[in-house]
Amino acid sequence: MNRSVTLNPNPLARYLQKSASEFTKEDIIQYMEANEIRMLNFRYVAEDGRLKSLNFVASSREHLDAILSAGERVDGSSLFSFMEAGSSDLYVVPRYRTAFLNPFSEIPSIEILCSFYDHKGQALESAPENILRKAHKHFMTSTGMSMKFLGELEYYVNSERTSNFPASDQKGYHESEPFAKFESMRKEALKLIAQCGGQIKYGHAEVGTFTAGNEAYEQHEIEFLPTEPEFAADQMLIAKWVLRMLAEKLNVEISFAPKITVGKAGSGLHFHMLVEKDGKNIMLAETGLSDVAQKVIAGILDMADALTAFGNTIPTSYLRLVPHQEAPTNICWGDRNRSALVRVPLGWTGGVEKMIFDANPNIDLKPADTDSKQTVEFRAPDGSANIHLTIAGLITAAEHGLNLPDGLERAEKLYVNGNIFNQMPEGGLEQLPTSCFESAERLEAKRQLFEANNVFPERVISHTIEKLKQFDDKDLSERLYGKNDAIKELVLEYIHCQ
Repeated sequence: MNRSVTLNPNPLARYLQKSASEFTKEDIIQYMEANEIRMLNFRYVAEDGRLKSLNFVASSREHLDAILSAGERVDGSSLFSFMEAGSSDLYVVPRYRTAFLNPFSEIPSIEILCSFYDHKGQALESAPENILRKAHKHFMTSTGMSMKFLGELEYYVNSERTSNFPASDQKGYHESEPFAKFESMRKEALKLIAQCGGQIKYGHAEVGTFTAGNEAYEQHEIEFLPTEPEFAADQMLIAKWVLRMLAEKLNVEISFAPKITVGKAGSGLHFHMLVEKDGKNIMLAETGLSDVAQKVIAGILDMADALTAFGNTIPTSYLRLVPHQEAPTNICWGDRNRSALVRVPLGWTGGVEKMIFDANPNIDLKPADTDSKQTVEFRAPDGSANIHLTIAGLITAAEHGLNLPDGLERAEKLYVNGNIFNQMPEGGLEQLPTSCFESAERLEAKRQLFEANNVFPERVISHTIEKLKQFDDKDLSERLYGKNDAIKELVLEYIHCQ
């Protein structure tokens, strides 16, 4: 028995006795035959950020082999608004490592994520997952290093106000049952996401709890383990799908919206990242963060205002980015500082590995290896983010920082110590955009940084700018609640459906 997969929650990995990264076409066919599974579903991400489905029923081994070998055709113009109907056929081709058993389907079925290819068999230039793949490939080629990412997925569950143990307003952090009414839903989500291949760090209740009339709102978070960028994006999309499916099953509403109401905690989608060389995390030096880590931070801060175009894409995004709500407003970084845009969280450094011996006296223990744990966290994005493009943008910004001749000086200048909402550093700090329109303007001004090295296609940048500028009234309250009913409906649709 392969002990490395003994505890793996993915049924395919346990049956095949190998990790998902090693799955082959023959493995998937073997599993489906042995378990009498005839249904295969292709999944792929469209412009709206949701997983789409194409369903197959295998009529023979040869039929299943053909599907998994060649993929299938789809109408790209119905998936991406920037594609013209006159030339829109695309191929969707399965990525075997993403295969998982659908935990919800009454008919046993295998789900598998796909990549888009054009009529020439080339990876679709404008597909978000391909842009991410290109960004990381260029980073690795040009620097000799690689990056890993993890996301923190925050969400609200909205239900009738029926609990005998109501949670305290805005004090739900790490609350447990019976005060956290939907802890069991979160734990079920953790289990199912892991079965679908997700690599989860933990889950917990978050700060946001409040009531409005007969309705109760409860905030939760699921955080993942650091993985290669493409898989980091995949597992967050699968997690959103699992949570929506559970919400449908339980007949409750779930929202990844950045802000539900003013004065209550918003939901972010923070991204942690680290840089590796030869498989080793190089974010730390003997005296703290390494030069590489500080240059990466400098690059991210230099492009942060434009990155909001991918990570903060609707008007309510900018109701979350306000002071005193543990959300960033200024472009700076700091240690353990939740008011900063880039935070350096605790990294098990400085001799703290001895804690386990103090907590467990007289027990013979082997010290844990904590060298790989240090990350830096980008705190601006929220649930409206295009996950693939946001991570691709962060990789592009990290490479930009490594190439800045004055990267270390910039990082030193933008370091803050303490809560900037209580005491602004002398000389002030540059602010993040305060609206979709302003975010579009910042992206327009820095688009050449994204388009360099053919990572972000020009039309993707232009399309992103055009979409943001549809919110063209700079008065946010007017955009949300004023006379522009079309915009208001679009925002409300996002709050309820995303």
